[in-house]
Amino acid sequence: MFVHFQYKPLSVHGRKQKWSFSCYFEGRFVAGTYHHDGSILWQNAPHDINKQLQLEKSIHDLMLYHVYEAEQHI
Repeated sequence: MFVHFQYKPLSVHGRKQKWSFSCYFEGRFVAGTYHHDGSILWQNAPHDINKQLQLEKSIHDLMLYHVYEAEQHI
């Protein structure tokens, strides 16, 4: 489980946007950059690859909900 998810836009150039994000996952601080294509550049990722994949899916879902959904209401 993760808590305290935060994100903020880093750049807005047409559709090629990116956002920084951070959260605590299993008590450990993790952060990275989420790109418009769904890829993540990690600053510090979970060491276990299965947990990293689980976290990536959750982050992707949150970004779809918070960012892309918000764009549709502008």
